[in-house]
Amino acid sequence: MDWIITTLKDYPELAIFLTLSLGYFIGKFKIGSFSLGTVTSVLLVGVLVGQLDIVISPNVKSVFFLMFLFAVGYSVGPQFFGGLKKDGLPQMLYAAVVCVLCLICPYLIGKIMGYDMGLTAGMLAGSQTISAVIGVASDTINQLGIPADQKAALINKIPVAYAVTYIFGTAGSAWLLASIGPKLLGGNLVEKAKELEIQLGGDAIGDDPSIASAYDRVIYNAYQIAAHSYANNKTVADVENELESKGRRLFIQRIRRGKEIIDASPEFIIKENDVVALGGRREYMMNYVAVNEKEVLDIELLNFPVEVLSVLIVKKEVINKTIADLRHLKYMHGVVVRSLKRSGIQMPILPNTVLQKGDMIELIGIKRDVDQVATHIGYPDRPTNSTDMAFVGLGIVLGGLLGALTIKVGGVPISLSTSGGALISGLFFGWLRGQHPTFGRIPEPALWIMNNVGLNIFIAVVGITAGPSFIVGFQEAGWGLFIAGAAATAIPLILGLLIGRYIFKFHPIITLGCAAGARTTTAALGALQDAVKSKTPALGYTVTYAVGNTLLIIWGVVIILIMS
Repeated sequence: MDWIITTLKDYPELAIFLTLSLGYFIGKFKIGSFSLGTVTSVLLVGVLVGQLDIVISPNVKSVFFLMFLFAVGYSVGPQFFGGLKKDGLPQMLYAAVVCVLCLICPYLIGKIMGYDMGLTAGMLAGSQTISAVIGVASDTINQLGIPADQKAALINKIPVAYAVTYIFGTAGSAWLLASIGPKLLGGNLVEKAKELEIQLGGDAIGDDPSIASAYDRVIYNAYQIAAHSYANNKTVADVENELESKGRRLFIQRIRRGKEIIDASPEFIIKENDVVALGGRREYMMNYVAVNEKEVLDIELLNFPVEVLSVLIVKKEVINKTIADLRHLKYMHGVVVRSLKRSGIQMPILPNTVLQKGDMIELIGIKRDVDQVATHIGYPDRPTNSTDMAFVGLGIVLGGLLGALTIKVGGVPISLSTSGGALISGLFFGWLRGQHPTFGRIPEPALWIMNNVGLNIFIAVVGITAGPSFIVGFQEAGWGLFIAGAAATAIPLILGLLIGRYIFKFHPIITLGCAAGARTTTAALGALQDAVKSKTPALGYTVTYAVGNTLLIIWGVVIILIMS
C-alpha cells in the first residue's frame, strides 16, 4: 500500500485516471430513478484520493476545461444564434429571465446565510447543476487582488458546496418539473401533450406512418404480381400513387422479370409474374394486405444497398419547412425520415414539426436516392474518425485571448477569463460550422470525449486538489447548506413555470421543456417525457438550453464579482 501511495504521488497522472475509473463506475449505479451521476461521483472519488495529499499542476485542469467549454459552445452554437430570429426570441427571453433568477436566488440565499463567495459560487454550481461554474468561478477568484492563501481557501470551498447541493439540484429538478410542474400548469398534461401532437399533425400518425416515429425502421418485401392484381399492366408511378391515395407510402425499388433484375423507374410497366421489391416504414408494410399478390422470398432481388445517412440541414429551401412539406418534395421519393436531432436532442417526428438550420436529420433509402436528397437539403454528415483540429485549436486560442482581456471597473478587474472566452468562441465556431459545413467537423464520439472526459478530468483534478480541505469545509458549512441549495434549486424553477404560464403564455408542455432547457437539466427532460408520455417537451428545450448553457456558465464570473 505504501508503494501504491508513493507511486501515485510521484505520478499524479495515474491518480487522475484512477479517479476517472472509479468515478465513472460508481456513477452508473442507480437507486430507483436517482443516480449521483458521473460528475459528482468523480468529484467525490477525487476528494477521497486527494486525502493522499497528491500535488497536480493546475495547468492540467485548465487544458481540459478549455476543451470542454469549447465543445459546449460548439454543440449549441447553431441553436443559440438561430434563436435570435423572430420565432425563437420569446424562448430566448424566457431562458434569460429564468437564468437571472438562477443567479439572484443563490446570491440572496448566500447573503442571508452569511456564506462567502466560495460557498455561494459552489451553491450556484450545484443547485443549478452547472459544473462549469466551478472552473469559471475559480478563474475569477484567481484574478482578485487578495492574498494567495485566501484565494486557495475560497477556491477549495467551491467543490464542497457543489457536492452538497448537486444532489437535490439534479434529483429535485426532475421531481419538481415532472411532479409539481403539472399541478402548477393545470390540467392533465398527458392530454395536453396529445393536443400539442395533434396541432403538429400528430392526428395523421395513422395515415402517415412514414414519419410517425424517429425509431421506426424501413423494411422491404418481395411480391409476385398475379394476373388479377391492381398493379398488373400499370406503371410504377401509378402503383405508388394508388398506394399513397390509400394512406400507404410505399415505394417499388426493384423488379424481377424472369431472371433479369431491373431498377424501378416511374414509367416502367409492371406485368404478370413480375416480382417487385416494395419498401417503406414497418407500419406501412404491416398494414399492407397483399390480396392479389403473393409474398415471396427473393433474396437476390432484396439484396441491394440501403444507406442510412445523417444530413445537416443548411439549405434555405427546407429551413422552416415542416416534415410533411419535406416529404412531399419530388426528390424525397423512396427516402424516409428516420430521426431528427437538434443540439443532440431527439425531436418528435410529426408532420408539422418545423425544420431549423443546424438540425441533424437521419434519412434512409437506396443510396442514389438518399444522396440526391442530401444535395437538396444540406450537407451529408458521413461517418468519419477525423476531427478538424486546426479549427478546434484556433477556436480555443482565439477564445482564450478574448477572455484574457481585462478591464477595471471601480478598481475591480473584470474579464470573461480564458474559460469564458473559450465558451463564447465555441458558440461562434459552432454557428460557423452550421453556416459552412465543409469545414470544422467534430465527429460525435470526439465531441463526447471533449465534453465528458474534458469536464471529468477537470473535476477529478479539482477533487484531488481540494481533498485535504474538503472535510473541514463540509463540517464548517453544515447541513444548512443542503437546505439552502434545495431552496436555490426550487425557487427559480417554480417561478419559471409560473412566468411561462402567465406572462409568456406558452403551451404547458412547451413551458415544461423551456424550464428544463433554461436550467440545462437533461435528466429532467427525460423525466418530463416519461411523465407526459410524449417527446413534445423537447420542442421547448433546445433554444432555452443553448441560452442557459451560456448564461449559467458566465454567472460563475458574475457571482464572484458581485460577492466581492
